[in-house]
Amino acid sequence: MTDPGTALADLTTLRVGGPARRLVRPASEADLIAAVADCDRRGEPVLVLGGGSNVVVSDAGFDGTVVHTGGLRGIATEDVMACSGAFFGVAAGEPWDAVVAHCVDNGFVGVEALSGIPGSTGATPIQNVGAYGQEVSQTIARVRTWDRELGRVHTLGAVDCRFGYRSSVFKRHPDRWVVLSVSFQLRLGPDSEPVRYAELASRLGIAVGERAPLAEVREAVLALRRGKGMVLDAADHDTWSAGSFFTNPVLTAAQAALLPADAPRHPAGELVKTSAAWLIEHAGFGKGFGDGPARLSGKHTLALTNRGAATAADVLALAREVRDGVERRFGVRLVPEPVLIGCGLEP
Repeated sequence: MTDPGTALADLTTLRVGGPARRLVRPASEADLIAAVADCDRRGEPVLVLGGGSNVVVSDAGFDGTVVHTGGLRGIATEDVMACSGAFFGVAAGEPWDAVVAHCVDNGFVGVEALSGIPGSTGATPIQNVGAYGQEVSQTIARVRTWDRELGRVHTLGAVDCRFGYRSSVFKRHPDRWVVLSVSFQLRLGPDSEPVRYAELASRLGIAVGERAPLAEVREAVLALRRGKGMVLDAADHDTWSAGSFFTNPVLTAAQAALLPADAPRHPAGELVKTSAAWLIEHAGFGKGFGDGPARLSGKHTLALTNRGAATAADVLALAREVRDGVERRFGVRLVPEPVLIGCGLEP
């Protein structure tokens, strides 16, 4: 199915973005490959879009073909054994939270803390999505892709994906691979992985490092995310966002030593990770900051939200103000987490 001139605001959770020259909605993996390959042959720019939860599209839109993966659905369990756990594949367009629910319902352990994250499964390895102490890379076995450079289907093992904090080989080379499906391997059991995140452990009434029933962890995570406006709700403008807009800064020990004594510090190998939300709040940008159509969420300072009539330019202006204010106050330059399409934070 092909639609000309579709507003990309209608396909993103931030609800900003101008039109696409052409929108293609493939119904199968073969259709997806054919659409991308056809554009590549003709030299036409391509944007592959899933749930639209981690992008900011410019007000000018996208002067090329947008390939929407929402028609690629399905969860196919290949093997479930007590010794090796569950091995299953998921089509790129399958909503991610449906995958988490499937795992919890079937006693597959390892993604329960990733409940409520919007977007499609195909996007999860690109960003190496994570929350509450879990990252999707911990359970990914392989990623099946269309390699645009070589013109063939290519499957990458977990090591080949070169996962890092909110990063992967797919994110570092965005024009090469199109994710077709993702295969996961999870252990079996009634209880979660050890809960490493203090806020989640407190909500569950357990100590950090203890386990809890899968369904209870999922519900606790969903409750925490709703309280922060991180579960999509069309009636709640605090959820009209691209999720966390900035990544948590990873600093050298010398850089971290320059932060105030009460700033969060978490070991990250030889580096130190701090909290972007803490920096934003302590630089003077509280919940609900802003007086225009784009404002910080009233529930969580790390989310930049569309109050109903914001443009991409409004969102980016707010992002610059916050980024520059944090840098002036703490000497730390925040890095945006969403993919910026046709726009950026530079003046």
